[in-house]
Amino acid sequence: MKFRKTVEADISSIMTIIRQAQDYFKDKGIDQWQNGYPNPEVIRKDIANGHSYVLLKEDNIVGTAAISFDGENTYDDIYEGQWLSNDTFAVIHRIAVDNDYKGLGLSSIIIENVEELCKSKGVSSIKVDTHEDNLSMQRLLKKNGFQFCGIIYLEDKSKRVAFEKLI
Repeated sequence: MKFRKTVEADISSIMTIIRQAQDYFKDKGIDQWQNGYPNPEVIRKDIANGHSYVLLKEDNIVGTAAISFDGENTYDDIYEGQWLSNDTFAVIHRIAVDNDYKGLGLSSIIIENVEELCKSKGVSSIKVDTHEDNLSMQRLLKKNGFQFCGIIYLEDKSKRVAFEKLI
C-alpha cells in the first residue's frame, strides 16, 4: 500500500469512489454528500491546497481523503462537549474507500498514514466530524481510538458529530 498526495490525473478515480459513497449514503437515507458535493472542483481545490491524498493498492486508487493542517473554523465552537485538546491539529475530511475494497481495513490504513503525517509535523491531535446518521464512520473512528467530543455546525448550519484522537 502506498499513501501519497493526489495529482490531477487521479480526479476521475477519486470521483468514482465519491459517487459510490454518495450512492451508499442515499441508499441508507443519510443526508451527507448529496446535492453534488463533493465534486471535481472540491477535489481540485484540495489538490491545490496540498490536502488531497490517495491510498493505492498496487497501482489502483482504492481510497481517498483530504487532510488539512490549516485549522477548521467550524471547530471553533463545539456544543454538548469539548475538544480533548486546544493544540494544533490535523483534520480529516472526505475519507472514502472503493466499494470493491470495503471490509479490508483500508480506512484504518488511511488513518494510520494520517497519524504518521502528524508525527512528522509534530502534531499530536486529529479531529474529524461526520453526519450523525453516518454510523459506519462513527464506528471506524471509535475503532481507531477517536473519542466523541460534541456537536459542531458547518457553515451551512448542518449539524455534525465531532471526534478527536490524541496521538
